[in-house]
Amino acid sequence: MRRAHLLRRDDDGDAPNCGSGGGDTSYTGLRIASVFIILVTSLIGALFPVLAKRTKWLAARIPTRVFDTAKYFGSGVIIATALIHLLDPAIDELSSDCLDPAWQDYPYALGICLLSIFLIFITELVAFRWGTAMLARMGIVHDAHGHGLASHAAHGPETDRETQAAIAKQQGSDGSINREKSNDIESQHSIEREGRQYPQAHSDVEKHGGHNTHAPNALGDSPAAQIIGVAVLEFGVLLHSVLIGLTLAVDDEFKVLFVVIIFHQMFEGLGVGSRLAYLRLPPKYNYVAILGAILFGITTPIGIAVGLGVRTTYNPESTTASIVSGILDAFSSGILLYTGLVELMAHEFLFNRDMLHASNGKLAYALGCMVLGAGIMALLGRWA
Repeated sequence: MRRAHLLRRDDDGDAPNCGSGGGDTSYTGLRIASVFIILVTSLIGALFPVLAKRTKWLAARIPTRVFDTAKYFGSGVIIATALIHLLDPAIDELSSDCLDPAWQDYPYALGICLLSIFLIFITELVAFRWGTAMLARMGIVHDAHGHGLASHAAHGPETDRETQAAIAKQQGSDGSINREKSNDIESQHSIEREGRQYPQAHSDVEKHGGHNTHAPNALGDSPAAQIIGVAVLEFGVLLHSVLIGLTLAVDDEFKVLFVVIIFHQMFEGLGVGSRLAYLRLPPKYNYVAILGAILFGITTPIGIAVGLGVRTTYNPESTTASIVSGILDAFSSGILLYTGLVELMAHEFLFNRDMLHASNGKLAYALGCMVLGAGIMALLGRWA
């Protein structure tokens, strides 16, 4: 959260108020009620896309365009959150006059954000190289250009079985015709088996008129890979949510902050929930998407409850709180920037076969939804 009030002067006007003592104790009843109000709004935002996608009754009555709108809108929300609600406050916190002058010698918030981006990238790179080697030993082919990789965190893999077959035939073009026929038969049996193992992926085939646009054997489509990918996004968002809750519990500008955070958490929950909704996992892992949405929904209320419990000693304007919050905000901003720009924006528009061949109208609509999500979250940054 923005900490411009960190530099609010004491009555003598000589020194900045660096938050000695506890936090604000006014509006105690409303602050307690905010735990439950924000719990409900956060859960609505995060759970609605997940339940609507996975409940047959809702899925049959909600148009596909609603899911697409939530998906693109959520991408914009996540990117704006990284810059406006995380990186900017981190810069304010780590450059405060309350801190030791050494903190002014270097833009630490930007450096931590940069470090976070590279850590996430290197972690994913190592994970996918390891996964590629594992798949190679299993005889499974993946897209050599990487366009089907890492998409699990965004909207599900884009590398389809036809692409895999084409790559396999290209790599094995010196093979005999009989071997190619055998591979085709084996591939057909594999599709049938996976249709039973991945019922959601099978339903995608039916919805697209028999053209399978998703590959259960693609590297990014394994349950572990999808869960790890979305966990990166959740980790960055949850850190931010805890800090929001702590601040709301003790901030002296409670009323304005409370109203803004209600919308903030609902929109951010929509962004996270729309990504969780597009996870395609075997039935035994279906609980993961719901668990992720619930985890997002309860994090800010937990932060508020903790803040209320320690508000006589905890002050978000203190030097220690500024350093801890600034570092966590900066680190989280790097996570969400990487996820938003690489996993969501790039894979949604540049590496998505459907979008590359989509009409100009569909492309304009998707871009409009994403810009709208970013714009609304950026606007909320005026107050929080």
